[in-house]
Order: sequence, then structure tokens, then C-alpha cells
Amino acid sequence: MEHSYNLDAAIRKIPDFPEKGILFYDITGILTNPEAFRYCIDTLTDLYRDSGIDAVACIEARGFLFAAPVAERLGLPIVLVRKKGKLPGKTMEKTFTLEYGTDTVQVHEADVHTGTNYLVIDDLIATGGTVKAAVELVEEAGAKVHEICCIIGLPFLPYKELLEGYTVRTLIDYENE
Repeated sequence: MEHSYNLDAAIRKIPDFPEKGILFYDITGILTNPEAFRYCIDTLTDLYRDSGIDAVACIEARGFLFAAPVAERLGLPIVLVRKKGKLPGKTMEKTFTLEYGTDTVQVHEADVHTGTNYLVIDDLIATGGTVKAAVELVEEAGAKVHEICCIIGLPFLPYKELLEGYTVRTLIDYENE
């Protein structure tokens, strides 16, 4: 099913946030607009309906908002990729480099199953560090990443190089503005 919507009109662009010189692409404009949000969920659902994925891994916190309804519509489980210290029980973790320091994400060991195909969803992909860490967690558990999908892509940043060999799909891309 083909969907059409001016997603750009729903995305707020906030200059100098979180620091001077950065243009922040805010997805809350999508969330406060039911038509825009429905467009995203309908599009993702249609893209992955017959793709052979077995589960959806989603990245804290905004990735949860898009992945949960898609996974529910597809009848698939959701695996949460969360910041360190947010998941109880036995976890696997991956530390990755940020522009200024490092961060760590985790998944429950019991949630990722060997031999299964995962779709990784987040709201925005910029440098790709967080997504790469999520992909590595899924693969280290013995599963396969079928594809990565984000609502917004910033292809002027190096995520394509970092995620070379993976299919990365976005609903809208912004060039350096």
C-alpha cells in the first residue's frame, strides 16, 4: 500500500539545540499530529509485513514509540535496547563512543534468540553509534539484523560508513541545513 504525507511539515527544526550550531530535528511534532504518526506506523507496517523478520529491537526511548505499534500490528515481539542500569535481570551490554564520551546500552539476554531475524527501529539516525551498538548486541546473541529503520536520517553524518553492510532505511532524510 502506497502512503503519502508531507512528513517534513510535522518535524520541528530547532536551531542551536542542544548547543550552538546544531539543528535539532524534533519528532514530537509527529507525535502530536495523529495523521503524521499514523503515516509513519502505516508505512513501517507495510514495509515489513512480509519481510521475514521475527522480532523488532527498538532503541530507548523514542524508538519505542514507533516500534511498539508496528510490532503489535505485525504480531511480533519487541526487544528493548535500553541505557545501562534500566533493565533488571541478566543483560548483555555494549559500550560505544559519543561525540563527547561514551555510553552503554543493554538488552535482556533472554529476549534475543539465536537464528532469528530482527528489525532495529529508532526515531533518528545521525552518527549511527547507538544503532551500531544495538545491532552488535543482537548479533552477539546469535540473531541476525534484517534491516535498520529510522524515521529521520541525517546522511551528511557518517552513519552509512559506520553501518556499511547493513540496509538502513529512513522515511525522510535531511541534508546539512
